[in-house]
Amino acid sequence: MPAAPLDTDVIIVGGGNAGFTAAHAAAERGRRVILLEAGEADMAGGNSFYTAGATRITHSGLDELREWLEPDERWATTVVPPYTADEYRADLEKVTEGRNDPELTEVLVSEVTSTLRWLQGKGLKYRLMYERQAYERPDGSYLFWGGLHVGNVGGGEGLIADHTRVAQESGIDIRYGHRATELLVDGDRVVGVRATTGEGEVELRAESVILTAGGFEANPELRREYLGEGWENAKVRGTPYNQGDMLRAALELGAGRGGDWHTCHSVQWDAFLPENESNRELTNRLTRQSYPLGIIVNRDGERFLDEGADFRNYTYAKYGKEILRQPGSVAWQIFDAKLRPMLRVEEYDMPGISVEQADTIEELAEKIGVDPAALVETVRSFNASIDRDKPFDPTVKDARRADTTPPKSNWAAELETGPFYAFGVTCGITFTFGGLKSDTEGRVLSESGDEIAGLYVAGEMLGGLFSNNYPGGSGLAAGVVFGRRAGAIA
Repeated sequence: MPAAPLDTDVIIVGGGNAGFTAAHAAAERGRRVILLEAGEADMAGGNSFYTAGATRITHSGLDELREWLEPDERWATTVVPPYTADEYRADLEKVTEGRNDPELTEVLVSEVTSTLRWLQGKGLKYRLMYERQAYERPDGSYLFWGGLHVGNVGGGEGLIADHTRVAQESGIDIRYGHRATELLVDGDRVVGVRATTGEGEVELRAESVILTAGGFEANPELRREYLGEGWENAKVRGTPYNQGDMLRAALELGAGRGGDWHTCHSVQWDAFLPENESNRELTNRLTRQSYPLGIIVNRDGERFLDEGADFRNYTYAKYGKEILRQPGSVAWQIFDAKLRPMLRVEEYDMPGISVEQADTIEELAEKIGVDPAALVETVRSFNASIDRDKPFDPTVKDARRADTTPPKSNWAAELETGPFYAFGVTCGITFTFGGLKSDTEGRVLSESGDEIAGLYVAGEMLGGLFSNNYPGGSGLAAGVVFGRRAGAIA
């Protein structure tokens, strides 16, 4: 019998940053592309919509970045340290404790900047991220830190709007409300997908299928199965559609597991706001990322981690799970009046935020339901242990240490001046680190390393880069690099 006719050349499952990048690369080659998005247009974009848009790239400093970023009048008084491939590679190795795949890592660090500039040439807009990555010094100048300097204009919403516009201009067929559930095969080759829509089930066939449909973080049962007990209680930061459907479909077809299926990206997230899951209006405003300046305590009034272990970009993605392990999966970030003006305005001044304020530590403890004597002792011992000979400097790892248990390695500031503030936080899950096994071009492989013909992967479904933690901005970076690679050969 003759083969069934093809609906298109390439089907891409997932309409986030990686999926659109793959679509652009395929369309550039003259391939006909259908992109399937589980959400309707008002819920589209996957996790990428919910990001701040930060993308970790290599560069030689501001002079290079000025060539292609959106102009900013603050450039004249801005310092942007270079960020090299060696530094990028070392950061990945450090935060993953060496579990990052070296071949995938090499591709990422060597191609990320050229890939972003390629997207910029297609019409995506990028800028320096002053509000999240720069410190405004007393003289009004700006110093960038932490290796993460660039993001797209308009955050995640702007990122998806730009991608969508470019795709439509290229003739890419975007189909909303299509939740892919199965892979179609002909012999030993993947030839399409089955998807559910508001009007029923459909089948679409193509020469190649690229999977960019995210992980399983929105599925409480799978979170508990792979991440462990208690993870069903985490709050979903991003899209509600990342249920693991296509991971399951690929595994059933014989795909190998790639990366770490037992850890994820998780952050400190507003604990008590009723609308604290998949909130497209507030997106990143529910994170609480000024924690290195203060202390974090649990319901027993005890500290349980080193708030100043490193810059936020290297600890924020793993501290959510530490909150989850605490009684009630809740903790409080504590600051005093001196520190309060230094907190991120977009996160800590949001209406309805989970915060309590009091003139004394005892009163604050009563308001948050913590034993006053316990919290007073925690703050007293913390203050007494600070190395006050070291100056406090949030722009560098200042080694201003609190030598207590657990220690605070940097940015230990005395909590002495009322009023005092307590911000309630819980665990917000972003994406899971486990994905599919692939080569560096995005070809999906079996456990034995054999290629599954016609099947490719990119984005959060590609396993191997991250484990336990990740450097901020490297998720969107990996999405564009491996999305482009998959789209270039599919």
